[in-house]
Amino acid sequence: MPLLAVNGLNLSIHGTPILKDISFSIGRGETLGLVGESGSGKSLTALALMQLLPHGSETRGNIRFRKRDLAGLAERDLCRIRGRRIGMVFQEPMTALNPLKTVGDQIAESLTWHLKVSKAEALERAAELMGRVGLPVSRFPLSRYPHQLSGGQRQRVVIAMAIACKPKLLIADEPTTALDVTIQAQILALIKEIVKKDNMGLLLISHDLAVVAEMTDRVAIMKEGEIVETGPTGSLFRTLAHPYTRRLFDASRHVPKRAAPPVLNLAPDRPAPLVSIRNLVRSYPERRRSLFSRPASFVAVDRVNFDILPGQSLGLVGESGCGKSTLARTILGLEKPDDGSISVLGRDPHSARGEEREAVHRAVQVVFQDPYGSFNPRHRIGRTVAEPLHLLRREIDDTERRRRVSEALENVGLSAKDAEKYPHEFSGGQRQRIAIARALVTRPRLIVADEPVSALDVSIRAQVLDLLTELRDRLGLAYLFISHDLSVVRAITDEVMVMNAGRIVEHGPTPDVFDHPRHPYTRLLLSAAPNLDAAIRRRAKRERKSGLATQGESGNGNEGS
Repeated sequence: MPLLAVNGLNLSIHGTPILKDISFSIGRGETLGLVGESGSGKSLTALALMQLLPHGSETRGNIRFRKRDLAGLAERDLCRIRGRRIGMVFQEPMTALNPLKTVGDQIAESLTWHLKVSKAEALERAAELMGRVGLPVSRFPLSRYPHQLSGGQRQRVVIAMAIACKPKLLIADEPTTALDVTIQAQILALIKEIVKKDNMGLLLISHDLAVVAEMTDRVAIMKEGEIVETGPTGSLFRTLAHPYTRRLFDASRHVPKRAAPPVLNLAPDRPAPLVSIRNLVRSYPERRRSLFSRPASFVAVDRVNFDILPGQSLGLVGESGCGKSTLARTILGLEKPDDGSISVLGRDPHSARGEEREAVHRAVQVVFQDPYGSFNPRHRIGRTVAEPLHLLRREIDDTERRRRVSEALENVGLSAKDAEKYPHEFSGGQRQRIAIARALVTRPRLIVADEPVSALDVSIRAQVLDLLTELRDRLGLAYLFISHDLSVVRAITDEVMVMNAGRIVEHGPTPDVFDHPRHPYTRLLLSAAPNLDAAIRRRAKRERKSGLATQGESGNGNEGS
């Protein structure tokens, strides 16, 4: 009998159908991957299993966990199961953790509630769990708060909370979406090891097909609230029977096409760079260990040099905390360097004043990772897109303002009528298009794109990458493209810089750096990056080796003999 069996699950919210006849099962020690685009119903399926649905929800069908139907249980009984029998790893650890409580107290809370152990014993077990997820208390004491940890470290704390009571089923909802490739590889290896050691069932929700190919035993493909295809991971990924599954695979491998290959003039008379960085240093003071210790400083950007030419797309990759975002903020004039020089269109963005300063800011705009977080939900899209127009020195009348906003929206494939809508009326991909429109409204020369597609599913990501490429070709834009997704950087950039501990350790044409990496750190990043085709090949090799390949593939002709 399976550990979890879902049969005919239907969900509606305020009368709107969301999930339609969802059925699947998970056995002990088995991993099921749930794959689909944003809005397909993946996360709501997980919340339905936990019975953590919003007000106005109505469910039909069975959710049997160890013979008990969760859909029919009272809240009091569900509270005994959540955390104790079913653990959940949420997508964004910062919102899953209480910022006012230490990580030790948050891990211990589940233990004291479910296992009725003393606070001292719970904290002792919390220390053991921290060590198990790679955060030994000698370096990461239980007294730390969430904001004192990096994104990857916070995700490890969330995993420690989820496995604290040794649940039988673990639900992981996009557990590595916002993490860089090396931390992602560590988190996935950790989850895999925990599932195997504790014989758990795992529901892994992800839009990253390479991760699913590497991690799961079976896959369910979800579209518009329905499971359209399901089966063993190896055979499903080889056959791609459903058109939607094939479309997801095509989007995962998508490479934007340029109208013409970039021509970067390296001759002495090449055009002046848009941005020129020389020996740039940016550091931050660290907290004193005691009143008598000397103040120390952390060097986030350490003697960095590079140029960005007109029309060039330059990639910047590296782990979290390596200095990528600090470097971007310094170029944008938001952080003042401690040493070195920055030239944007021949001007220093930090010393320029008046019209010169506004000219610099008009020429360089930014697209953030999460557009919803950078939009005011009370402002209509027209007002949001028009915000940067204050950088124009001369007054712009309402007619010109509306024309600029309409032009920017149409440039990103939206309608001028969309200016009257609010952010919540758009999908994630559409909101990212609006963020790009806001960056375009001043007609910039350079766009700093800070993880612009990391939160998007594969099909929406392909559309946004196509849009960025088309805008570059049509408008002559240059990009500084910051990302931890190496496949995206390879697809869209001409040159790439690899950053480690504040320094640029490798810089060159993108194909050369990716195909022939010289620095050990670059090789480490590339080896940790998920690769769909490589994952499928490794799975096929494992299946052949263990004799798990399908009989048709192994050429059986002796069935029943």
